[in-house]
Amino acid sequence: MKKAFIIIFSLYAFCANAITIEKVRFHNEASDTTKITEILVATAKQDFDNPNSRVEYIARLFLGKPYVAHTLESEVEMLTVNIDEVDCTTFIETVIALAYTVGEGRSSWRDFIHNLEKIRYRNGRLDGYSSRLHYISDWIIDNNHRGNIKEVSNTFPLHSYQIKSLDFMSRNRDKYSALTDSSEFERIKNVEIGYRNHRFPYIKKDKLRKKEVQIAFKKGDIVALTTSINGLDVSHLGIITLINNIPHLLHASSSKGEVTIESKPLHETLMKSRLNTGVRVIRLNQ
Repeated sequence: MKKAFIIIFSLYAFCANAITIEKVRFHNEASDTTKITEILVATAKQDFDNPNSRVEYIARLFLGKPYVAHTLESEVEMLTVNIDEVDCTTFIETVIALAYTVGEGRSSWRDFIHNLEKIRYRNGRLDGYSSRLHYISDWIIDNNHRGNIKEVSNTFPLHSYQIKSLDFMSRNRDKYSALTDSSEFERIKNVEIGYRNHRFPYIKKDKLRKKEVQIAFKKGDIVALTTSINGLDVSHLGIITLINNIPHLLHASSSKGEVTIESKPLHETLMKSRLNTGVRVIRLNQ
């Protein structure tokens, strides 16, 4: 296994791009920066009707990339950039940051890094482990507030609402090595306090087979798979692609070990797991 190359950038190195990143960890600095630039340039040459189409185009460029879990974890929280290996969350964050950068009319990997930080961390700023938006409800609210995305779940036909208290991380402290630090643990608990009896919209998985629900999806929609796991809101993320106008899931699959498109429609894919309860739908603003 290649050892991740860690490079620390000073604040001044990013002044020209108004980027306030102090620490970046590349999987492979030379190839990552080259690949990021290539994706940005290639995407900018395409003619898209809307941001969703841009999201789906970029997502398809990752097909076949290996699924690797826990790539963000390190002794000190750094902005991890890994174009070669993704899990379901880093796949979505990377695709959104790339799509957002193209939407701004920019083509520099430095601009991508700025947008990745903006997408991944609370208020767009890396400030330790607990500043990462671990819970998807927290990620949606924070990014929606800053105008990066919008949730459209409550515009779908037959949508419902769910109420859950989010405390999975604090109740499973031993699963997160960073939470051995008492200050980070307390900061995570403070985040969770804001999500006691949290109410959010979603579309139940048995409604996803309905024609009026299926036609409400657009290619490039980001879908968050809701779960019945106690203390957790979402267990997986993916992107919608349409096959014969039927929504399918394009995602980083742990079971298949790579980024793939499910052969079965979205509603059939969700029915395979008793823990999946439905989906939330998010769209890129830029």
